[in-house]
Amino acid sequence: MIDDRMIIFYIQIRMEHTTGIKTLADLKRIQEEVSKRIGLRDKAENPESLVQVKVAMATCGIASGAKEVMEFFALELDKRGIDAVVTQTGCMGYCFAEPTVEITLPGREPMVFGYVNPKKADEIIERYIKNGELVDGIIPQNYNTIES
Repeated sequence: MIDDRMIIFYIQIRMEHTTGIKTLADLKRIQEEVSKRIGLRDKAENPESLVQVKVAMATCGIASGAKEVMEFFALELDKRGIDAVVTQTGCMGYCFAEPTVEITLPGREPMVFGYVNPKKADEIIERYIKNGELVDGIIPQNYNTIES
């Protein structure tokens, strides 16, 4: 079913593509792109109801493999049907343990994991995200938030 949001996104995508729609496959491809964009926007409007994955992508994180880790989380969470938002963030201050990833499960406090590679990311997904089990690599919180 097409609604106003899809029409607006279709116009945006249509303007981005210099070639016209020539086949049904072209139309379906554009429809999939529109659906993905709408899904991203909808997730951004209510992130606390989803698993949130923040990958530290400062210089030290990138040099340690954070890009590969971020791609792994994005692909695997989607493949496994887990509703999640995967984003990048700047330095978390744990340069010694890069790549670092902050995971927030709905209704829970954030948990930061260090030395995350794709193998560790897989373990985090299977054990922590799916089952709530703690796994090795958690970086303990060493600060308190100042409440006003």
